[in-house]
Amino acid sequence: MFRWLLTVMENLDFHAAAREGAFRALPVEALTVENLTRRNASGNTPLHLAAKYGTLDQLPPAVLTAEALTLKNDAGYTPVHLAARSGRLDQIPAALLTREVLLLRSNSGYTPLHLAASGGSLDQLPAGLLTLELVLHKTDHGNTLLHEAAEAGTLDRFPREFLTAATLTTPNISGETVLHVAVFNGHLDQIPAEFLTAENLLTKTANHDTVLHAAAISGHLGQIPAAVLTHDNLVLPSKTGYTPIHAAAESGYLSQIPRDRLTIDLLVSRNDFGETPLHAAAVEGHLDQVPREFFSRNTLLIRNYQGGTPLGAAIRHGHVDQIPEEFRPKPLGPVGRILVRLGLSRPSEA
Repeated sequence: MFRWLLTVMENLDFHAAAREGAFRALPVEALTVENLTRRNASGNTPLHLAAKYGTLDQLPPAVLTAEALTLKNDAGYTPVHLAARSGRLDQIPAALLTREVLLLRSNSGYTPLHLAASGGSLDQLPAGLLTLELVLHKTDHGNTLLHEAAEAGTLDRFPREFLTAATLTTPNISGETVLHVAVFNGHLDQIPAEFLTAENLLTKTANHDTVLHAAAISGHLGQIPAAVLTHDNLVLPSKTGYTPIHAAAESGYLSQIPRDRLTIDLLVSRNDFGETPLHAAAVEGHLDQVPREFFSRNTLLIRNYQGGTPLGAAIRHGHVDQIPEEFRPKPLGPVGRILVRLGLSRPSEA
């Protein structure tokens, strides 16, 4: 009888039971620490999967020990990490949710606290445990809990008392603040308006990119207060000479700049290569976002330091249809086309 029972238990798939929520269908005597801490090919135990899929509450409390719940898989994640990521910390015995356990680092430096922040489940922590020191605890990439929440879009579930100008402008290893990460991922609207000041939004990364640069690249300029979208702020260069207005033109988001803020002076401002936003828009096919009244012979033939013009860029990159008809060059004749193919002539920009 004992040998038969042993054979049955050896054939039970505890990992599948964890995924499918079928622990209650297994013999109670089979739910031992030994069986629930067997590793699969990825180093995951049934407890890892139970934490991930929310089935820890089907297990006897006696198997939910500190030792079992802090076993690491091949990536360095414990069942507590996975419970935090899936919003199921409430299935971990409260007595085990200690500072020591919540600061266990995965191979990439993530703690259960960082995963709880990104999962929006910090409210499942024991009362009083979360402190400013823990909020500013960093991953190997220098991300605080707030950085992780900003990326995941869970800042609106972050305890409000920890959202301050100081915490929101804390940089990670690349110099990106919480505001940079939030706007790049489209979540700046989760930050109280009182912190969206020019001073905070002009904080620079190691490459001197402001929050406006991040918004222009990612297409979230609409989340920046209009009062901050001034000429001077939109032409601030990064270390490579890249400005927010150039980024918006290249990425196709000029239309997100309020019309009264989008001026001809902005569109003919130069970067370190002498290129204007009009050059960038012409190359990428976004001249259709430029107000019609800003097209003229002068603006379309303004030259960068290599002699290239917005009109020439539009022609070369197949966007001539975005140029008002009166400024388009006349079609080449047979001889002209042959000379261009031979490299003996260039398409007319006149």
